[in-house]
Amino acid sequence: MAWWRMVLFLGVFGGLAAGLHVYLYRRLVRDPLRSARARRVGRWVFTGLGLLLLTGVAINRFVPRHLGEVIGYAAFGWMGLVTLLVPLLWAVDMVRIPLAVRRRARGEGPVDPTRRLAIARGAAALTTLTAGGAAAVAVDTALAGPRVEHVTVPIAGLDPALDGLVVVQLSDIHVGPTLGRPFVEGLVRMVNGLGADLVAITGDLVDGTVGRLGDHTAPLAHLRSTHGTFFCTGNHEYYSGVDAWCAELQRLGVTVLRNRHVGLTHKGAALDVVGVDDWRADHDMARACQGRDAARFGLCLAHQPKSVAAAAAHGLDLMLCGHTHGGQIWPANLVVRLVQPYVKGLHRHSERTWIYVNRGTGYWGPPMRLRVPAEITRLVLRRVG
Repeated sequence: MAWWRMVLFLGVFGGLAAGLHVYLYRRLVRDPLRSARARRVGRWVFTGLGLLLLTGVAINRFVPRHLGEVIGYAAFGWMGLVTLLVPLLWAVDMVRIPLAVRRRARGEGPVDPTRRLAIARGAAALTTLTAGGAAAVAVDTALAGPRVEHVTVPIAGLDPALDGLVVVQLSDIHVGPTLGRPFVEGLVRMVNGLGADLVAITGDLVDGTVGRLGDHTAPLAHLRSTHGTFFCTGNHEYYSGVDAWCAELQRLGVTVLRNRHVGLTHKGAALDVVGVDDWRADHDMARACQGRDAARFGLCLAHQPKSVAAAAAHGLDLMLCGHTHGGQIWPANLVVRLVQPYVKGLHRHSERTWIYVNRGTGYWGPPMRLRVPAEITRLVLRRVG
C-alpha cells in the first residue's frame, strides 16, 4: 500500500474511531450518570478503549505471538461490540430526536430532568444488554468454526466428463492475530474429507508476514485433491507482503494464479482455471484469459464479486470469490450490498456465467459472526440441457 494511502486510511480511521468513542461516552456515561467522578472514570475508560482500538491491531504484529493473541482478542472484541452498540444507539436517537423536534414545534417545554435521566438510563441499559447478548451469540458462532455448504451448479452444455466435478472453496481465512495453525489444521482435515477434484483459495488467506505466520499456514501443504490447490490474491495479501506470500504458497505446492490461467484435463475433458489479482491491485482479466479457448469450461478465481462482469465478458462459466464475509456481523450485509453486486451464495450473473460468493472460512477483526456462519464450500458441477 502506497504511503499516502496508508496515511489517509489512518487519518480517516482515527477520526472515525475518536468520533464514535465520544458518542459512546456521551450516550453511555454522560447522559445517564450524574456523578462527576463516574463521568471522569468513564472518560478515561473510553479514552483507553479508543487507544486500544487504534493501536491494538498494529501492536499485535510486533509482540510475541502469545501476547499478540491477547491484544488482538481485546482490540477486535471491542471493535465488534462497538459495531453492535453504535447502530442500536443510533436507532434510539432516530426515535428520540424527531420527538424532541416535534415538542419544540408545538411550543412545549423541555422534558422534565428526572424523566430525561430515566430515559437516558433506560436507553443505555437496553442497548448495552442487547449488544452484549448479540455479541455473545456472535462470538459463539465465530468460534464454532466453518460448516460445509453443499452447492450444485447447473452448467448448460457441460462436457459429460465434467459432470460431478467437485470444487472445494476456502476464502477469507485471515490467519493472523486470533486464528493460527490449529485452525488451519482443522480446515485441512475437513477439506480432505470432501473428495475434492480441486481446491480453490480465493484470497485474504493471511494478516501478517511470512516470517510471523509461515508456520501457521504450513499445513496447507497437506491439502489433497485430484488436481491440486489453486490460489488468487485478496486485498489483505497486499498488506502482508504479497510477493513473499505467493512464493511461500508455491513452496507449499499451491498453484498461484496472478492474472493467468492453467489448463487441466479431467477424465479426458479439458477445462481452464483462471485467477486474477485483487480488484484493487493489478487486476487484469484480459491478460488472465489471453490465449484461452472460450469453448472450454472456465473456472475463475477472483477475490471480489466486482470481478464478475469481466469474467462474464471473457466467457467464463463459474466465478468463485469471497471478500464480503457475507456481512459477518448483521446488519453489515446491508452496507456491503452498496459496494458489491453480490454478498453471498450462488447467483446466475449472465446466460453463461455463474458466481458463488463464499461467506468466509474464518473471520476478520472481531471474533464474531452474527447470523452469518463461516463456511467451506463444496461445489458440484452438473450438466443441464
